Amino acid sequence: MTNVRTAVIPAAGFGTRFLPISKAIPKEMLPIVDRPAIQYTIEQALDAGIDRIVLVTSRGKTPMEDYFDIAPDLEATLERRKHAKLDEVRRISRMADIVTVRQKEQRGLGHAVLCAKEAVGDNPFVVFLPDDIIVGPAPSVTRQLIDVYGRRGSVIAVQEVPMEQVSSYGVVAGEQVGEREWRLREVVEKPPRDKAPSNLAIVSQYIFSPEIFAALERITEGAIGELQLTDAIQILAKGSGVHAYKFNGTRYDCGTPLGLLQASVELALERPDMRDRVKAWLAGLNAKLGQPTG
Repeated sequence: MTNVRTAVIPAAGFGTRFLPISKAIPKEMLPIVDRPAIQYTIEQALDAGIDRIVLVTSRGKTPMEDYFDIAPDLEATLERRKHAKLDEVRRISRMADIVTVRQKEQRGLGHAVLCAKEAVGDNPFVVFLPDDIIVGPAPSVTRQLIDVYGRRGSVIAVQEVPMEQVSSYGVVAGEQVGEREWRLREVVEKPPRDKAPSNLAIVSQYIFSPEIFAALERITEGAIGELQLTDAIQILAKGSGVHAYKFNGTRYDCGTPLGLLQASVELALERPDMRDRVKAWLAGLNAKLGQPTG
């Protein structure tokens, strides 16, 4: 398997869709059941053999850094009380080598990835968008992409979306070279429905060679003053090439309040310690919804 050992997680955004709570709490720290959304991303990276995490943060994101740091006073208290959560707290604090870099201005996803250049060095790396959580049978989407990277080079995860939703995504088109693989010809950021080249939308994860940084340094800011990662992908596609891979898995869009709620309920149903109670609650809720109102 190709040796991809580094992940970049852009986590510097304002989280405006979660205001007002994101005014005080980073959206990446909002809980899915009993752990923050970003923990799911980091655990998937670790499961795929990645052992170095680069968090791209900004002002107000220190709770996220603190969460993955060692908390000696808390651990000592839990140990003294023989608390059942001690092992979990220790595991989280020691799960990965996490490096943080600061994005000082909100200049788009492309700029956030470029901020990680020095921390990444001359290595291939995965970019995780922490708003998306993808679960499913093994292998994970990260392992699927690492396999494609080993055969094809730089690769991005895509999924089919309804045409009425394409304007919310980066959309790709190209030559199909496998059951789930395309060699990219065109990448368009948030196209109108009538100008979208396909309904294959970029989501969740990318794996890049270090060449992406040279492409990011070439692009210019768009109409809203941001450096778009899709513009750099287009440059790379015309050079060494980029492939798209339609992954196998279930995606939850945790970048919206409803998506976060859906992920919490559905992932709770996967947990043996919660499944029965959640099912009972949902059954009662369904019965209540069926009752006449007024």
